[in-house]
Amino acid sequence: MMKRFLAILAVLALLLGCAGAETAADPAAEPEKAAEDFAVKQHSAVVQGQTLNYTTTAGRMTVETAGGACEIFFMAYTLDGVEDLSKRPVTFAFNGGPGSSSEWLQMGFLSPRHIVTDEHGQPTSLPAAIEDNEYSIMDLTDLVFIDPVGTGYSTPAEGAELDEFIGYENDLRSVGDFIRLYTNRYNRWGSPKYVAGESYGTTRAVGLVEYLSDTYSMDLNGILLISCLHNCTILMEADQPSDLSYALYLPTYAADAWYHKKLDDQYQQMSLEDLMKEVRAFAGGEYLSALFKGRNLEEEKKNEIAARVAAYTGLKAEDVAAVNLRVPYRDFCKSLLKDEKLVIGRIDGRYTGPLTGGDMANGSADPSNAAMGGVFGAAINQYINEELGYHTDRPYITLSNEVNGSWTFPDNFGMGFSQEKTIADAMNKNRFLKVWVLGGYYDLATPFFSSEWTFDHVFINSEHEKNLRFSHYESGHMIYLNEPCMAQFRKEAEEWYLNSGD
Repeated sequence: MMKRFLAILAVLALLLGCAGAETAADPAAEPEKAAEDFAVKQHSAVVQGQTLNYTTTAGRMTVETAGGACEIFFMAYTLDGVEDLSKRPVTFAFNGGPGSSSEWLQMGFLSPRHIVTDEHGQPTSLPAAIEDNEYSIMDLTDLVFIDPVGTGYSTPAEGAELDEFIGYENDLRSVGDFIRLYTNRYNRWGSPKYVAGESYGTTRAVGLVEYLSDTYSMDLNGILLISCLHNCTILMEADQPSDLSYALYLPTYAADAWYHKKLDDQYQQMSLEDLMKEVRAFAGGEYLSALFKGRNLEEEKKNEIAARVAAYTGLKAEDVAAVNLRVPYRDFCKSLLKDEKLVIGRIDGRYTGPLTGGDMANGSADPSNAAMGGVFGAAINQYINEELGYHTDRPYITLSNEVNGSWTFPDNFGMGFSQEKTIADAMNKNRFLKVWVLGGYYDLATPFFSSEWTFDHVFINSEHEKNLRFSHYESGHMIYLNEPCMAQFRKEAEEWYLNSGD
């Protein structure tokens, strides 16, 4: 069970002005960079019609933790000309995996430079072109992208072992200690501070709220949680998924079927929002109640529910009844467009590919993986070398199977790991902490309805309800692979940052 779960965490990671004088050491004289050696460059980019002048710092910082020393590679973007840092937020960002580098959030989403894609999020060339990102949040906040140990160029220091930095608690310690050290060195204690994580990065983000507060009295102003994973019990990766899992996945099945126009006119002609509202009500009500009854469900009622599920998902009612109303996402991805000999993506249900062998859970059969992985991997290498000016002979690890394969949770919780209480405690203790939950309708890796259910079980004081916000996007696990979604996010981000700290 745990191996299958770790495999899926690996998949979740797949989710996830340039000219200037370089001040780092000459790469010709020093081909391998040592820790504490940074490349610092000045740039400009156009964001929201404004030309921003900013400085990037890329390098490996030595971090001494209770588990040993490590060298964490980071890429920081700071706006030039800021006189009062207390009014300039800083956001620390990372992806998930848990063994993924920060390439996805950096090259696809938040930074002032990103990969050129079409309106559907597909790269327009190979190698990918890189351009100014008009939807960046660089005008709203400084940005620090972190590669956890074992990813990117981040490594254990000499004499330390990778195992000392793998696992939920070890990871929090190294990433949290880096954030504390960066804050100290770059005089950001007085700045509003945020953390942004995607996929497993949302798990890390929530853990960091607790770790930074308890260890360093560093309270955060806000966390951005993109494609959330806070409760492993509702993932459909166990050998026997819970009935709740099937109910929480159903709205995403319906969204994917709607996108591919596989529904009858009654539902196909509805807006996606209206359809999702109806399917949510059915999934959390009549459908979940039917699943709860198990083999005690009357045959007539079973056939009735199967017909409703089929109507919402584009599947055949007899096929739904044959699996006792419980359709695994692997079967759904391969069944929806079976007549066209196509499979839809799990990371992003908009993507399609040939119906072949392979495992949807580890990504080998997922067309949304194939469409993006190599493009982003090449782009981050190009960007670090040519634009940030950081040079090394080390390979940049975009996804570490060694990290994923060794991951552990506290007390061997495994699939029983959840963070509802951690989130509630953090929000109840810190009245300034604002939490923004973002999810894609077409994401079968971390379904949006699962995130809603999780936060419905975060019992916060009524006066803190205003600090919790949800946004839904017509995209997949990587919500930014859709230009209209980027525009939607950018508008919402401006409001969120400007109102945070109230």
